[in-house]
Amino acid sequence: MSIAPPTQATFDALIVGSGAGGCAAAYKLANAGLRVALVEKGNTLPRDSSTLDFDKVVHRGLFKSQEQWSDRAGMRFAPEEHFNLGGKTKWYGAALLRYGRHEFAPDPAHQCLGWPFGYDEIEPYYEEAEKLLGVRVFDVEPDLVRIVSRLNAKTWQCLPLPLSLDAGIAHNKLEASRFDGFASVANLKGDGETAFLSKLRGRSNFTLITGEAVVDLLGDPASPRRITGVRLQDGREFHGRSVLLAAGALHSPRLLQRYLNAAGVADELQSADAIGRYLKLHLLTAVVAISASLKTDLIRKTAILLNEGLPHSSIQPLGFDGELIGTLVPMLAPRWAAKSIGSRAYGFFLQTEDGAHRDNRVYDSDHRGETPPVLDYDAARSIAALEEHTKLIRQFRRSLAGAGMLAFSQRIGIAGTAHASGTLTAGTDPASSVVGADGRVHGLDSLYVVDGSVLPRSSRVNPSLTIYAWSLRVSQLLAASLQGVTAARAVLS
Repeated sequence: MSIAPPTQATFDALIVGSGAGGCAAAYKLANAGLRVALVEKGNTLPRDSSTLDFDKVVHRGLFKSQEQWSDRAGMRFAPEEHFNLGGKTKWYGAALLRYGRHEFAPDPAHQCLGWPFGYDEIEPYYEEAEKLLGVRVFDVEPDLVRIVSRLNAKTWQCLPLPLSLDAGIAHNKLEASRFDGFASVANLKGDGETAFLSKLRGRSNFTLITGEAVVDLLGDPASPRRITGVRLQDGREFHGRSVLLAAGALHSPRLLQRYLNAAGVADELQSADAIGRYLKLHLLTAVVAISASLKTDLIRKTAILLNEGLPHSSIQPLGFDGELIGTLVPMLAPRWAAKSIGSRAYGFFLQTEDGAHRDNRVYDSDHRGETPPVLDYDAARSIAALEEHTKLIRQFRRSLAGAGMLAFSQRIGIAGTAHASGTLTAGTDPASSVVGADGRVHGLDSLYVVDGSVLPRSSRVNPSLTIYAWSLRVSQLLAASLQGVTAARAVLS
């Protein structure tokens, strides 16, 4: 890879953002022989083990964005965003699950939108992503085996949890106990940078630009529906035959809306009113379960629990060891007591699929950046999801009590945006969606979206693998199109 020149440059594809979608797109398009540039507003993470330090990562939040937003009531907060090369994939818990076949269909009772295609269309890209990311399952460790064996087997189905971790991670105790919510230093976790961008090193047709934000999309003055490039915060402009948004569900829609307003074409697009809408966050709750016995499992996050009576929900163990769980005990407790509790505790992450409600959305309160952007979200707008999540918490705590464990739960608030999706929803109808089945924005030429904002449904599982797969599929289609145009021009010339 090379560093972008300081002056204007032209590429076949410009990618904005280096999360799951951006990294996968760069890999696929560059391997097709196209000239690709990827722009990431953050920098490369340090390799000095500070990203494995739970005081710096958890308590002090040194690697999280401090960008201020407003909620629907005007209260300010900082969403759980990470601006660095590899995006959130450097920090995620490496759980990479496929959506179920049924989760590509609409489910009106749960306020779920349908995909513009079915499972079979994306399955080959699931397989490709899994191979590139080294997805595998690990043996369920003894403490978790004992906990699960005491749960009601008729209520809870236990399945292996696919993880993008090196097979030998257990030999590195620090990394094995710090992969969930921490960035690997030894490259033992499959993230976007490690699995995709590292394979582009030395490629003359791939340019990486870090430390500069994209502030504007650029269009053809004579034909503003054709997107031609991007402008960076430092004033540099880069142009391309195609532009791919991969800045994430909170940021990509605002870039698009900003351009439409500046170009004066918002009123011309059927899809304009859907931009930023249908935000989905997953309903999330952390549960800490305590019993008298010491817990010595290392990886911990090795299984997923499902409940047929709660079809939109799943439960995963947290990959936190006792030392880390102890740091999460309220500071009012003496540290010796917190350490003792942590050593006897197991953490779990409960999540329920969010419904798609038009009024849950993100937008800029002004287009000059003088006031914070707005995340207007209320879980109560999706009643079915909220009711199921409440049942999930109650049933799981009851089951843990039956297994001899005392459980405490804490809902993840609006700042927990790790699974944000849906703000540039994919669909066939421009009146209710923004992006088509090929990833292109309805009504615009050469603008594509490859991040989680396209997801019509959030599913009951983590979205990362589906974002990778979507991006690989869109990028393959785009590469074929760009190569076809190039070939046609060569023939004509």
